[in-house]
Amino acid sequence: MNKVAWQGFPEGAAPTKELLKYVPQLSLAERDRRWSAVRAKMAQAGVDVLVLVANDSFFGMGTVNLRYLTQVGSVFGGYALFFADEDPIVWNSNQPQMQRPTNPYLGTQQWVSDIRINQGVAEIASELRTRGLEKATVGVAPFSSTLVTIPLIFQAEMESLQSALPNARIVDAANILQDLRQIKSAEEVGLLTNAAQIARKAVDAMISTAKPSMTEAQVYAEMLKTQIVNGAEPSVFNLISSGPVEHTESEIWHLLHGAEQPAAPTLRPLADGDVVITEFHTEYGGYLAATEFTVYVGRKAPEKLKDLWKVAVECLDATLEIMKPGKRLEDVWKAVRRPVEKAGMDFVELGFHGHGMASPEFPTVVHRPEMGGPKSMCGEGIEDIEIREGMVFGNNIDIYNPNWKMDVGCMYGDMVVIGPNGAEPLVHVPRELPESV
Repeated sequence: MNKVAWQGFPEGAAPTKELLKYVPQLSLAERDRRWSAVRAKMAQAGVDVLVLVANDSFFGMGTVNLRYLTQVGSVFGGYALFFADEDPIVWNSNQPQMQRPTNPYLGTQQWVSDIRINQGVAEIASELRTRGLEKATVGVAPFSSTLVTIPLIFQAEMESLQSALPNARIVDAANILQDLRQIKSAEEVGLLTNAAQIARKAVDAMISTAKPSMTEAQVYAEMLKTQIVNGAEPSVFNLISSGPVEHTESEIWHLLHGAEQPAAPTLRPLADGDVVITEFHTEYGGYLAATEFTVYVGRKAPEKLKDLWKVAVECLDATLEIMKPGKRLEDVWKAVRRPVEKAGMDFVELGFHGHGMASPEFPTVVHRPEMGGPKSMCGEGIEDIEIREGMVFGNNIDIYNPNWKMDVGCMYGDMVVIGPNGAEPLVHVPRELPESV
């Protein structure tokens, strides 16, 4: 740990540790496990030092690599240097005034002590030169996922670093972190379990709030409030939609999948006969619980909607049945989709995606090839990858009946952790369709 003289404070003064009792913590043993694993991967890849790149992209998930290795997860972003044999340096992108008299992250985690004000790539290059690494192999590790890449930003940072260090070898090292994040430790599963328990409370809040005359925005706000007051971080990922199940065929409603901000939530009052659908994340200690759910507003849901719900539950049960260590991904997604095919229904998403500090994480299979999107999300090229113990998945079950309504569906999904005997649900979403009155 570096000793810092805090100007104007008595000798020995240091950032308070009081907040450590109130912010979810991962142990120093977990830190050492991760650092050792990353350094082993670096050695295998011939990488001397990692530059971790964090930004506010994609609902704040752009910070996950930096947070994974340092527990500094500022939504403002930043950088870190992760060395093969020395403690990391973090450049936090908080504005200078927000770091006076001290950086707040010095009081909320114990993994790193050298946190500086971000001055850009030039200062990182200067630090590498100071340490004699101007000719090193430098791995740059930005955030990436199945859905999100930031090629223009990443390319610009790579070029800036190469310009500042013309004799260094700059390489893409994002896979080092992505690979390690696939398998969760016991401590990570603990945080995901806490997130899932709060997520279930948010589901209950959704059920109790989705009443006639309540607005979509009020349902959304109550779900978010429930998360925060129970210890979750203020994540705003809640894809929500609502509208009447019965409506004229000349109107097309968006009731197959939730919508993102600012398309939702709206101030439209709910009414008898509405359906409310959502996919949301609950973030606890940097870890995201995945949940999908549907509520019917009224005393008696249409039988066709109940049929959709019944098949959605069968899809989740199929997931729990087949998702065992050693099972091929293709075998899993085929089994999960079988109830829909048997019932003559269809889907906009039906499968699973890796879950942890980001979503979706690798591997992800939710689409058919003809639906477009990234090829891996359709299963192309990853058919033979095996389920492994310690993986965590969110379930995407977004189904509809094309012989009934093409714009009304059911969303349903839990989050599961793969144990030695198979998939174990963490959120425990209700198995009966709520009929909210």
